[in-house]
Order: sequence, then C-alpha cells, then structure tokens
Amino acid sequence: MPLPNEPRPQPEWGSLQLLVLDVDGVLTDGSLFVTDDGVASKRFSILDGAGLVYWKRAGFDVAIISGHSAPSTVSRMLTLGITDVQIGVKDKLAAFTEVIGRRAIGPERCAVMGDDLMDLPLLRRAGFAAVPPIAHDSCKRLAHYVTTTAAGHGAVREVVELLLARKGLWDGIVESYLK
Repeated sequence: MPLPNEPRPQPEWGSLQLLVLDVDGVLTDGSLFVTDDGVASKRFSILDGAGLVYWKRAGFDVAIISGHSAPSTVSRMLTLGITDVQIGVKDKLAAFTEVIGRRAIGPERCAVMGDDLMDLPLLRRAGFAAVPPIAHDSCKRLAHYVTTTAAGHGAVREVVELLLARKGLWDGIVESYLK
C-alpha cells in the first residue's frame, strides 16, 4: 500500500552535515554484471564519485547503508575516502540510528538518498530526502527532491551540487578549480 503524501517542511540547508546513501539504484543504475563463473560486479559513475569528493572537501561527511553485500561497494567507497560503509544491511533504520548516534546528530541534520522500500524509514526521518527518477513511488512521495539525472549516471552529484549551492558553498568549489 502506498504511503499518503506527507507534508514535508523545507530543509534547513545550513544544518545538513551528513549525506547518507543507498547504493543500488542510487550510486548504481541497479544492474549487476554476472560473469559465467558467477562473479558479480557493479558499475559506478565517476561523476558521482567527484560529487562525493566535493561534499567531503567542503567539510561534510558521507555514510553508505546498502542492503546488498558487495565487496565492490566497499572498494569503491574506500577509493573516495569514505570509510563508514555498511553493506548487507537488513534493518536500515537501525543502521541509520547507529550512524547518527556515533556522530551525536539528529536525523534532521542528514540528507538521505534512496530509491526503494527499505529506504522509506530513512527518507521519512531525514532533514532532506532525495530520490532518483527510478525510485519507487512511495519514496518519491516522501522526497523533497527527485533528480533529473539517472541513478548511477550522476544523480548523487546532482544532489551534492544542489546541497552545496543551497549552503552557499558551490561557487567556492568551482572557484577552487579556476586557480
């Protein structure tokens, strides 16, 4: 049963400091490549990786909470300097509560991006909720923002640019590359 449309207060852009991301259907397009010998792999976008680097460079943090257990996710995140990576998570709300508890922040200080039913509790609690266009309709109804860019093709970067712009920091990121 779909969730009713819930009125969402506008995000307090300045208070957002943690970006919590799902992986499959957000950082990837949801596809798995499986070889004949049964080895599965994923495709990640360099654009999303750059966005995460900009977010971290601006002084903010990232946590990954994924229901799918894939070593490729851990490997990719480590190359981006993201160490708070939880894979194979069955209860995303419990993982989210633990992640924000370690940082001593409330969920209203988090931006969350998810796409499917397991992400609903996080999207509902987040100070800012974003979803890609392929997200389940129940997720879209809880979102503050639906990206125009496809999942796994720069949707996370789109969200990072939006967040940094709303915080008044995006121009500084761009300027740092013009020197």
